[in-house]
Amino acid sequence: MDRLAFGGDYNPEQWPEEVWAEDVALMREAGVTLVSLGIFSWAKLEPTPGTYDFGWLDRIIGLLHDAGIAVDLATPTVVPPAWFYRAHPEALPVSREGVRWAFGSRGAICHSSPAYQQAAARVTTALGERYGRHPAVRMWHVHNEYGVPVLECYCDTSAADFRRWLRERYADLDAVNAAWGTAFWGQSYGDWEEIQPPRLTPTVANPAMRLDFARFASDSALANFVRERDILHELSPGVPVTTNFMVSPTQCDTIDYWKWGREVDLVTNDHYLVAEEDRNHINLAMAADLTRSVAGGRPWLLLEHSTSAVNWQTRGIAKRAGEMARNSLGHVARGSEGAMFFQWRASRFGAEKFHSAMVPHAGTDSRIWREVVQLGADIGALAPLRGSRTVADVAMVWDWESWWAQRLEWRPSEDLDTRERAEAYYAALYDRHLTVDFVHPEGELTGHPLAVVPALYLATATAGANLRSYVEDGGTLLVSYFSGIVDEHDAVHPGPHPGALRDVLGLTVEEFQPLRAGEWVSLTSADGMQRPGLAGDVWAETLVTRGAEPVWHYADGPAAGGPAVTRHALGAGTAWYVSSRIGRDGLDAVLAAATVDAGIAPRDELQRDVELVRRRGDGGDYVFAINHTATEAKVDLAAHGTELLTGERVAGRLVVPAGTVRVVHVSGERSTDCDGRGEIG
Repeated sequence: MDRLAFGGDYNPEQWPEEVWAEDVALMREAGVTLVSLGIFSWAKLEPTPGTYDFGWLDRIIGLLHDAGIAVDLATPTVVPPAWFYRAHPEALPVSREGVRWAFGSRGAICHSSPAYQQAAARVTTALGERYGRHPAVRMWHVHNEYGVPVLECYCDTSAADFRRWLRERYADLDAVNAAWGTAFWGQSYGDWEEIQPPRLTPTVANPAMRLDFARFASDSALANFVRERDILHELSPGVPVTTNFMVSPTQCDTIDYWKWGREVDLVTNDHYLVAEEDRNHINLAMAADLTRSVAGGRPWLLLEHSTSAVNWQTRGIAKRAGEMARNSLGHVARGSEGAMFFQWRASRFGAEKFHSAMVPHAGTDSRIWREVVQLGADIGALAPLRGSRTVADVAMVWDWESWWAQRLEWRPSEDLDTRERAEAYYAALYDRHLTVDFVHPEGELTGHPLAVVPALYLATATAGANLRSYVEDGGTLLVSYFSGIVDEHDAVHPGPHPGALRDVLGLTVEEFQPLRAGEWVSLTSADGMQRPGLAGDVWAETLVTRGAEPVWHYADGPAAGGPAVTRHALGAGTAWYVSSRIGRDGLDAVLAAATVDAGIAPRDELQRDVELVRRRGDGGDYVFAINHTATEAKVDLAAHGTELLTGERVAGRLVVPAGTVRVVHVSGERSTDCDGRGEIG
């Protein structure tokens, strides 16, 4: 495509054909460049086994193509037809409690089912053969939101597939017993057939087994994606194949997107704002940064979000005027090659009839439609930045497997929450106007002066060595509590905590000190003074420094008098450790000190809730200024340029009206009041 993507899921099968021409005309009015088609259409495409009806799809693809609108064509394998389940009820998934779910929703699939795999391959092959070289088809869209609403299946078919997966991973049964620590509670296995999925047990099941089953579930769905992808690669050469991720800790928590990101031709993501969340634009920014990171820093595509209310949240809070544009362009700022929605026209029936759409129930005489048309024009004006990449300031270490492991039963406190700490540290970085790259614990950190580890309960020896090398080579590392504790099998690392991170942090944890509900501990800063905001809840630790220097101490509580925050000079860098769940003020104070070590200049002149994000490409720099406040913001830029949405010339200072977005294409000229680096000032 020679433009950014703008459009959404289109479900013409929900409407009589006389509406289709009207839809296409409205798409042209709105500036739509791409639609996702056919996602839930298996029953219409294959009304009876082996009998295909492509006529309706031929006609709608033809209408779209004639109008200059490209197609993201889906394989409809997220919802097999009723006739399939009638013939193969065993393909319906079974819950951990032993309940087999019924047909009548979406995503009810046992991914280990041979019948499902074969049927999915057949319909994918039929679509690839018919449309693989159609000029309208610019991308293939396999399945829909893997893992939503269910991924794990505990049926006998899955049990056999799990044993196959284990054989491939461990080779022999002794290795499985060793990895799972089955000597505990006498759980040793003497034959492969004795291994079953971790179904419901009278008390806590083996945590290492449950962790492996989570890996297996993610891998089994990935194998189905790869099967369909390879069919399409053969039948539709050169056309990228994707599947829409839900890369947000608030949306899908069962997929290892680090692994999946390597298998798609283009990373695409669905994101739905948590409407009731205070400052929910921070969660949006976090999801976009994480998606870009899963894509390896390359451009990606927002394939779904909402124009306004989302029906499946507790309360369907409508977006306010201008919020849809801020949301959409916030994703673009952080690397998306456009903004797509669910869905084009609001449904009259079904489970999502109260979900907002580009064409709402109110029709085209509505605020939403007017904002959609304006957004289409704005997206069109941003075509020059295609292919540019977002520039990040710092790194955050994140791992889905560690999250899975930490939330299993019988951890030292039920208040330990990987997601909460990640969101808290991200918000603190956001408020310091720092753009974040997420990195796997064993991934490349070079080029990031600061790396933050908000929660890494599971840390391999390789991850520990990676973080140590990063610090020794001059990086600044900031680690939060209960990190580095176990290895990839959920086994405690030998020696004192924090295991894999002991050396880089220069300390040991003598004892965990979980706090009671509602209990707080006060902290003293380096000068021995207690200050408002320097306090923690949920967690404390008894620390013994072994090279690290105490920066803050516990003033009271179970670790009173001991170090609470430490700093360890190691090689050319430093490693900070925070041993309690400190709040916003405390996090900001720690980050202020860590950023000094990292050589990151403060951006105190920038207004709170005004985002500044930069994309860089062959055509220059594109600076996004997103004003989430109710007042006008003035932003000093270190360069001159042209504002792409208004055409105005910008000379040093940019005015961003309340609730709006401005995008400046920076020229080669530099203003006289810049900071000397030619960066955002």
